[in-house]
Amino acid sequence: ASSNWSINCPYEHPMSKCTIRAGSNIAFIKYWGVADAAINLPLNSSISMTLADAHTTTTVEWLADAATKTGHATDRDTIEINGAPASEKVYTRTVAHLDRIRTATQTTHRARIASVNNFPLGAGIASSASGFAALTVAAVAALDTELVEELDAVALNALTRQGSGSACRSLFGGFVLWDQGTDSASSLARQLYPPDYWDLYDIVAVVDTGEKRVSSEGGHRIAHTSPLNAARVDAAQASLPQVHAAIIERNLAALGPLIERDALAMHAVMMTGAPSLMYWQPGTLSVIQAVLHWRAQDDIPVYFTIDAGPNVHLICEAGAVSEVNQRLQALDGVRETLVSRAGPGPQTLTEHLF
Repeated sequence: ASSNWSINCPYEHPMSKCTIRAGSNIAFIKYWGVADAAINLPLNSSISMTLADAHTTTTVEWLADAATKTGHATDRDTIEINGAPASEKVYTRTVAHLDRIRTATQTTHRARIASVNNFPLGAGIASSASGFAALTVAAVAALDTELVEELDAVALNALTRQGSGSACRSLFGGFVLWDQGTDSASSLARQLYPPDYWDLYDIVAVVDTGEKRVSSEGGHRIAHTSPLNAARVDAAQASLPQVHAAIIERNLAALGPLIERDALAMHAVMMTGAPSLMYWQPGTLSVIQAVLHWRAQDDIPVYFTIDAGPNVHLICEAGAVSEVNQRLQALDGVRETLVSRAGPGPQTLTEHLF
């Protein structure tokens, strides 16, 4: 297959082990709800910014029968997350994704996986996006088979998207568009602009580090139960070209109100679904109110957006980062802040996790 995809790997030949670092991403127009859950086909297109400083690092090693000599069992996959064995829920979801990769590449080997995050898992900072992007690229790059070379951008998009929809956006750096499409061949993410196109920052106000009760994966499946869902999807599609135009012009004053409205619309769908998903905590609302006050009273150019969780992402340009971060850290209810600029797509590391 012809390919416009390449993995930035310093080795001359395919490896049995590969380590990939992939950035999380923050969506300006959100992905919420699926038209086809089997392939994570979204209800609308979305635009995001890949993050340089919120990322997942994953090492994948494929184990042939001879690997039993090293003491690693090959009858099942071994998965470690942040230094501990994966929970049953995470293990099951990860193995399901490995099975997709095994099917696509016609391999039967079991895998040993270690993965670490530099930000809280399952708390609305898109850990599944960076996690499944890193896992997919590392697993494909580590396979010692010529079939790997036949996987083009469409195939990698499809594989990654099936692990976590938003993960396909983390296959690319900078500013990324995920076209809704109608099937796996057309529902593709692609880079709009590289990381250095706009000196935009995401400052995450962490108000709760706990794992959310209902995962994004579960939330997508019940979006249609909200009476507001259809209107949100229509509004998101209508806002998409406006958001794209604001990025082209590097116009934060145009971008900001659009991303705030889309985030609030998505959470309105969550809150009015069945069951209701109330991700917000008191600290969430405190940060939102503070941002509105800073902008109105102090003329600070900063805007908020919120993914599927309680933590709030503040979007601003480089010149406002220090002031916004300082003010955030002084707010009651903010446990910590994570500051990130726009970042690259998946990167190959020469140091493995095991």
